[in-house]
Amino acid sequence: MRRRFPRVLFAILGMGCLAAHATDSNAAPPDSRVSILTADQVIQILDDTVDWYRTLGTQQQNATQPSDLLILFANRQTADKVVALAFEIARANAELLSSEAAAGQTADASSPQALNRQRADLDAKQKSIEDEMAADRRRAVAGKAGPALDATLLELQGELAMVAARKNLLDTMADFVNESDPKGAGANTLKAHIDAIAATIPGAGAPTASGSPTVAAAPARTGIWDLATSALRLRNKIKAIDVVDEHTTALADTFQKTSAVPLKQLKAYSARSDELALQADSAASAALKALRSEFDTLAWLFKQTSAILIPLSEERVLLQQYRHNLGSWRDSTQRQYRDALTALGIRLGILACILAAVFVLAEVWRRAVLRFAHEPRRRYQLLLVRKIVMWVAVIAIVCLSFVTEISTFATFAGLLTAGLAVAMQSVLVSVVGYFFLIGKYGVRVGDRIQIGTVVGEVIDLGLVRMHLMELNTQGPLGPTGRVVAFANLIVFQASGGFFKQIPGVNISWHEMTLTLPVVKDYAALKDRLLAAVGKVSSEYREEIARQTREIQRSTAAAAVADASPHVQMHLADGRMQALIRYPVNLEHAAEIDERVSEAVLQVIGDSSESKP
Repeated sequence: MRRRFPRVLFAILGMGCLAAHATDSNAAPPDSRVSILTADQVIQILDDTVDWYRTLGTQQQNATQPSDLLILFANRQTADKVVALAFEIARANAELLSSEAAAGQTADASSPQALNRQRADLDAKQKSIEDEMAADRRRAVAGKAGPALDATLLELQGELAMVAARKNLLDTMADFVNESDPKGAGANTLKAHIDAIAATIPGAGAPTASGSPTVAAAPARTGIWDLATSALRLRNKIKAIDVVDEHTTALADTFQKTSAVPLKQLKAYSARSDELALQADSAASAALKALRSEFDTLAWLFKQTSAILIPLSEERVLLQQYRHNLGSWRDSTQRQYRDALTALGIRLGILACILAAVFVLAEVWRRAVLRFAHEPRRRYQLLLVRKIVMWVAVIAIVCLSFVTEISTFATFAGLLTAGLAVAMQSVLVSVVGYFFLIGKYGVRVGDRIQIGTVVGEVIDLGLVRMHLMELNTQGPLGPTGRVVAFANLIVFQASGGFFKQIPGVNISWHEMTLTLPVVKDYAALKDRLLAAVGKVSSEYREEIARQTREIQRSTAAAAVADASPHVQMHLADGRMQALIRYPVNLEHAAEIDERVSEAVLQVIGDSSESKP
């Protein structure tokens, strides 16, 4: 139970102060204020303390190491004690404010104290009337009743009703005064506010042992990404610790400034106690009673003020220990931060050295190709392979440097590769087909090829597709003016057909089949047909022979026949037919076909005229 300050305390204290300073005409009037802080100051200190207490959440978010958890646990214990002491200070000061409010109301006739005295008087009067009525009733029961006794009872009942009405009025007035009194209402509101703030802080009423979560030790991660993230996290942790330390310093300064007032009050109470002791040595018995009352008042004030000063001193000690813990935490975090920066710098240096070595080897490769590969096509192929190998190596090295766990990276790379293989199947197959196309007997720019029914000259060969300048095959050989694009995956498709003219070779074999007229000597007709076709082909014999030798040299096939016309006879449906095959120069293919057709028709016509 809280001890309530007597309603005459400040009146007695004021009288004692006047008596002590009666000899000094210039003495200042005594200060009746005994509270250390105003209500607003109490609320401000509690708000600052609660705001500081909530920095434990920031500390818990940054506590990732076992050593951090130990410091957090110690800080939480200290913070609980600091908050409990702050509320103890606030409640003690609220009691002093309530005492001031009570002292200010003692001289007011409409104050709660005056109303309480009147109510006590009415209660005593009501009891006296009830006792008198009880005595009269006992006399009436004893047979001593008379007209006078009945009139007395009626008069006493009227007085009793009047006392009850006055008590009802006093109750109403007391409720109104309590609600309208600014000092008393302010003190009660302050106590309610203190209790409301305390309800928002777990363990604010008394220090409690809070448990601390455990953190499992994580495996060391040495990837560049993890090292950079760790360094950034440690840097943010140092900043968070500095912010908490600033809050703690500000709160400690507040308590330091506040402790000066109660210390001054205690010194004043001690001096006043010494003065009263001197007065008691020469005081009479009547004055000793007043001095005893003032001694009791000083003792109560001294106790209440001490209840504020002692927690303030404890607050300063606890906050110093709290700052010491924060300093140890900051030093440990700074060491970790320097270690993380050192490890990150070493990893970045190693990565830079490896990449430099890759680029140096790539440059050596390039110079070796330019020096020893004289064929443009081979040089282009080697430089392309160099570029692909170099960038694949760079990407792999960078990825392996940034990741932490190789197994995780391998799993991720496998899933990524599988997804790309499904989503970009045609593109990947085209890239693979490019390397088949540039092989020993592959395609190069300027070659004449045929894909399906399209004949054209290669004008560009890329990783994914090739471009052909389409050539006319129905008349004189020449560009049609159209460019045709084919994906490189054409080399893996069985349908359509892919034909390539051997470099330096410009001949092709044409054939025709015709039904022969009925003659006596088909052998003689065959000879005449062969002679007619050979006569047309003889004009290009030297060029065709040269290209035939080129074919034999390129394919290393000694069994390649001489490029001479051939005529083969066979029966079909009871009629003799001739299959004529002859070489043509592609540049003059249409012209040769026309002349061969004319020569063959001439022979057939002559044979038809000479038959019997």
